[in-house]
Amino acid sequence: MPLLKGFDNEKYLKGQKQAILERVKKFNNKLYLEFGGKILYDFHASRVLPGFDPNVKMRLLQELKNRADILLCIYAGDIERKKLRADFGITYDVDALKLIDDIRNWGIDVTAVVITRFEDQPSAIHFKNKLERRGIKVYTHRFTKGYPTDIDTIVSDEGYGANSYIKTKNPLVVVTGPGPGSGKLATCLSQLYHDYKKGTKSGYAKFETFPIWNIPLKHPVNVAYEAATADIKDFNMIDPFHLEAYNKKAINYNRDVEVFPVLKRILEKIMGGRPIYQSPTDMGVNRAGFGIVDDKIVQESARQEIIRRYYRYLCEYAMGFESRETPQRVELLMEELNIKPEDRKVVNPAREAACEATKERKGHAGIFCGAAIELKNGRIIKGKNSPLMHASSSLILNTIKHLAKIPDTIDLISPAITRSIRDFKQNIQNSDNASLDLEETLIALSISATTNPTAAHAIEKLKELYGCEVHMTHIPTPGDEAGLRKLGINLTSDPNFSTRNLFIT
Repeated sequence: MPLLKGFDNEKYLKGQKQAILERVKKFNNKLYLEFGGKILYDFHASRVLPGFDPNVKMRLLQELKNRADILLCIYAGDIERKKLRADFGITYDVDALKLIDDIRNWGIDVTAVVITRFEDQPSAIHFKNKLERRGIKVYTHRFTKGYPTDIDTIVSDEGYGANSYIKTKNPLVVVTGPGPGSGKLATCLSQLYHDYKKGTKSGYAKFETFPIWNIPLKHPVNVAYEAATADIKDFNMIDPFHLEAYNKKAINYNRDVEVFPVLKRILEKIMGGRPIYQSPTDMGVNRAGFGIVDDKIVQESARQEIIRRYYRYLCEYAMGFESRETPQRVELLMEELNIKPEDRKVVNPAREAACEATKERKGHAGIFCGAAIELKNGRIIKGKNSPLMHASSSLILNTIKHLAKIPDTIDLISPAITRSIRDFKQNIQNSDNASLDLEETLIALSISATTNPTAAHAIEKLKELYGCEVHMTHIPTPGDEAGLRKLGINLTSDPNFSTRNLFIT
């Protein structure tokens, strides 16, 4: 759909910065701020809140960098089992390394890395050694003794006191990490315990974008958060503690509500019995709701994100990564909002393209795939697979031809280059599938551009595809998925495989 603005990023940035600084002052200029969600590349937020800068948190930190330390937490178990970050296709330990590099590129240094729930796992030790030998401070924290029921043990030298104290110099300490369960909260509380023993009356707060506490429970933006976390069974709810304390409705999610009674007791135990927060919503410094400037646009964008999540979970179920329950949870959310999978505009055109390919190649063996893209002006363009190219390759070439006003009869890629790549795949790599995936096609296109001005002109149009919507009738191969991701395209696909082979490269 056309990209419309429903969110004022600058208004949000100003309000968020002010809220954080006010909270820092409340705790005598020493605040541990748990950063939930993604500190960089928060594409979920930018999809459901059009106008939201996916790197706004880093812009915020850049403005606060002279007053902030950054601690990066990673759960040792995620390192050991090589947990994957789906949006980038990399493991969490690699994502941590990438995050450190990205933060440095913004002119900010990471104070230290904390490996949480450390149990001498070989992979975690290797990760620690790698960081330390590159000059990065690394701390290891073990599972907190007594957690979650034995408050006296938790708040003692056997509990939080057993963890190494991390020295920080600035009034704001941002505690972040890749993914949920990274140990951010435990790290904050461990630091609080040590501070209070030293006589420093520091504080704790939480910064998460979703769910948005001051919009309705069943607002599509909040429902989209439930869809995004269906795999870990998160759900939104009215914060009962906030309702009881202030007689006002506020939205939070189940894990924060469930842990709040324990967290409240721990905070009061650390801080000498004085009540700090009356509800989990009180702990937050979240101003995203105040940045919404066009609720209609935001609601529609959130509905589209729910559909994207549904297709993603269907594919992950087909590939064995998810249980059937996960897409079923999203189905129920879609029913609540009266959404159908076909409400994504590119779905039916992609299926039509697959049917066209089937008719054109009737009698030929193989699986016929279709793809469709919606441009920012609402125009739909289709592509289909052939012995020469994957459907995504055909789609992208058709699209940039359209944008560059190049006739369909003109080849963007020299047949000699295509033939050379196919021969290489068949005769050198012994590949069963010689057709070009999207990454191979883009490389071939760039080579053609050195001698073909028309191809060079078409390449310039690739920039216009950022943020566009694509649907494919089959699960993309790694080369197709990587190519679409690098172009910044929002991809969904039907849960079908493009080949009968079990091993796909």
